[in-house]
Amino acid sequence: MEESIKNSDFGVFYEGLDADELSPVLLAYLGDAVYELIIRLYTLSHCSRQTDRIHKHTTGLVNAASQAQMFYAVEELLTEEELHIYKRGRNSGKASYAKNQSVGDYRKATGFESLIGWLYLKKRYQRIEELVLHGLEVLLKG
Repeated sequence: MEESIKNSDFGVFYEGLDADELSPVLLAYLGDAVYELIIRLYTLSHCSRQTDRIHKHTTGLVNAASQAQMFYAVEELLTEEELHIYKRGRNSGKASYAKNQSVGDYRKATGFESLIGWLYLKKRYQRIEELVLHGLEVLLKG
């Protein structure tokens, strides 16, 4: 088994998951983890190696307000299909919201996370990279 994991894209762990059949909330659950990992890797490679600075920078990019801004930064690049996935996530109507975030930002962030989760399950890794890099470029300029 170790050899099969070494030579895979971790597909063995999500075998049987259909990106088009999962609920938007479950796509957002996965997308949140994928996005945070990408941001952590980005932060490690572009920032000081001091743990407190890395954590502060990372949390500044993974909160709902930043993810909503990330969506606005990449919205013009999205295909119709990607925009549809985003809207399904945005409109999924979560039961609870973070106290320090607006409901609008939280819903937009959920839509963005759904899109990232969907792209991940579709194995469209380059597309995720393209969107996140473009979004970071826009966010970090402002």
